[in-house]
Amino acid sequence: MRYRILLIVLSAVVLTSCRVSFSFTTASISPDIRSVSIAYIPNNASMVEPILSSTLREALMDKFSRQTRMDVLREGGDISFDGEITDYRITPEAVTSDDEVASRMRLTITVRMTFTNTIDPSNNYSRTFSQFSSYPRDKSLQEVVPTLIPEIVDMLVTDMFNAAFSNNW
Repeated sequence: MRYRILLIVLSAVVLTSCRVSFSFTTASISPDIRSVSIAYIPNNASMVEPILSSTLREALMDKFSRQTRMDVLREGGDISFDGEITDYRITPEAVTSDDEVASRMRLTITVRMTFTNTIDPSNNYSRTFSQFSSYPRDKSLQEVVPTLIPEIVDMLVTDMFNAAFSNNW
């Protein structure tokens, strides 16, 4: 019994003293950058989804809160994001040969974003980002919006973050 307790305690010490770190991005953030501000993102698309603006802004703020040590501010950050939703579109994706009706639909969201880095202005950009996700034609848009919007927004936020902090663009 003593050996089991000793083995458990020893295992716990070894496991808590080891730390393995993985990174799936090539993001490189200067330690001089201490804060980020993310402006309200208006939805200027011809078709407007009411929750999209706030969902996109909150996801971008959440990305910085969880994956960096930066303070997230309303304005005046060392870096800032300012943009607008320019397109929210549903299009047919796959047409079946039998009846020439689309079997799947595609929701595409496009955002024009300006990134400003006051510490290193050479990293500034103004770019358009677009992502999509598909859904079965037999589902209504209202049925799929609760899952598709977060999925598309996550892809957009990842693209914006990587464009700001990776040299791959």
